[in-house]
Amino acid sequence: MVRLFKHYVPNAVLLLGVLDFALLLMAAEAGWQVRAWQIGMDPESLHTRIPQLLSFAIPLQVAMVAVGAYGPGALRSVRFATSRLLVAVSLGIIFLSVIFFLLPAITFWRSNLFYAMVVSISALIAIRLAAGSVIGGEALRRRVVVLGAGPRAARIRELAARPGANFSVAGYVAMETPEVIVGEARPRDAIANLADHVLALRASEVVLAIEERRNALPLGDLLRVKTTGVVVCEISTFLERETGRVDLQSVHPSWLIFSDGFSSGRLLSAAAKRAFDIVVSLLLLAMSLPLVLLAAVAIRIETSGAALYRQRRVGLYGQTFEIVKLRSMYVGAEAAGFPVWAAQDDPRITRVGRLIRKVRIDELPQCWSVLKGEMSFVGPRPERPEIVAELSRAIPFYAERHMVKPGITGWAQINYPYGASIEDARHKLEYDLYYAKNYSPFLDLLILVQTLRVILWPEGAR
Repeated sequence: MVRLFKHYVPNAVLLLGVLDFALLLMAAEAGWQVRAWQIGMDPESLHTRIPQLLSFAIPLQVAMVAVGAYGPGALRSVRFATSRLLVAVSLGIIFLSVIFFLLPAITFWRSNLFYAMVVSISALIAIRLAAGSVIGGEALRRRVVVLGAGPRAARIRELAARPGANFSVAGYVAMETPEVIVGEARPRDAIANLADHVLALRASEVVLAIEERRNALPLGDLLRVKTTGVVVCEISTFLERETGRVDLQSVHPSWLIFSDGFSSGRLLSAAAKRAFDIVVSLLLLAMSLPLVLLAAVAIRIETSGAALYRQRRVGLYGQTFEIVKLRSMYVGAEAAGFPVWAAQDDPRITRVGRLIRKVRIDELPQCWSVLKGEMSFVGPRPERPEIVAELSRAIPFYAERHMVKPGITGWAQINYPYGASIEDARHKLEYDLYYAKNYSPFLDLLILVQTLRVILWPEGAR
């Protein structure tokens, strides 16, 4: 994997993204050349239309990221990738039309745009047909050797067996593990020189997955492996990189303390994040007002009671604040006086409420909380104080999610379906901790862009 701005990007995704961007530039140029030939115009030198080419390629590439064209499903299935590409190009063309209206100096003619769109769809599908086996196959996967044969090593084996895995296991080494689960592991005593063994397996990385670390770290072996140029990685760091979350089953407090990250409070990044929140919340509040009013009228027509719903939530550093949402449930949904988790096909949700939840319209009034500084656009979803108290008792490190400002959307929201149990909360916390640990403006931008995928395919909404 390649680390960009503290976020890990699989080699296959990065390679495919670069190829796609080059194809989009060539498609834009082809569209220009075709139109110039049709009208008998002599095209000028290529460098004179670089802004036009970029204004075509960049929005379409962003649209492809937004709809999940680089997700695991798109890398494994050409049919899945084609459907996402068609949606991405369609959305990209709409976005391009807006850009071209606002900035005509850097735009294509509409006829150029049509030809470029046709060429780009054909080229993007063709590259996936031609190079799909390479991009999604073994060629770009890293080979790792796992030191351990217990439950932790078994978890790596399960992860490697999943479709779309970014690595393959070249071998396992049993490091005097009392509980051997991985039967194919080779005993350490049967290997004369571990460094030579790793090199013979053509591994580029060694993952330390032993069960007991106190007085059991094979420091001599690790040092010799490290000096050969092979990467040595602890299992918590390895799982964080491969899954995009902080694995609570393997993590130790010392790892959280001494690993890099948790820099969201730095002055420059915090100021940039706050400036973005203010500008975008003002724009969204102004632009979404007619939609919010329409939804509020629909809510009042279907049920009695106020259209807006206020609720206490836990925010930054554990401080409570009040959020405002469009009401999606019947009045008195929690008449018993204690919080009730939303469930699949929850009978408390109204017909209008089900619709506005699917497309996230009920969240729009929270832009007011963003403008006031109580929330951000990106961050862990704020929970109610009663639920926070329950989860803090049941899940380790739960309080650490409050070290960053809560958000309307977040890393957990785009990677994990809606959850309504303590186990779901545990999984979502792993994504929230990853966000808090690896925060950067790039990760914020990635989350905001990919939120469109959640809106278009809202299978997790309740």
